[in-house]
Amino acid sequence: MLYVAARVVLVAVVTGVLVLVGLPLLLALIVALIVALPLSLLLFRPLRARLNRELAAAGAGRRAQKERLRAELRGDPPPPSSE
Repeated sequence: MLYVAARVVLVAVVTGVLVLVGLPLLLALIVALIVALPLSLLLFRPLRARLNRELAAAGAGRRAQKERLRAELRGDPPPPSSE
């Protein structure tokens, strides 16, 4: 959520700067969206890495839960839990 908020703020800041320079609002917003993508990849690398770690952990948890449920449905003894 923090990564998304940071990207939205970046687009807003770039749009504001471009409007102050004299570009019309819609054009400034379009240009800001295009410029903010590569800029956010550079500026928010730590946030993106943290988001990737959190998503990987959530995915691993879902996979483990899914495997436990499938084993239970098959009637197998539950696999040893790493929790």
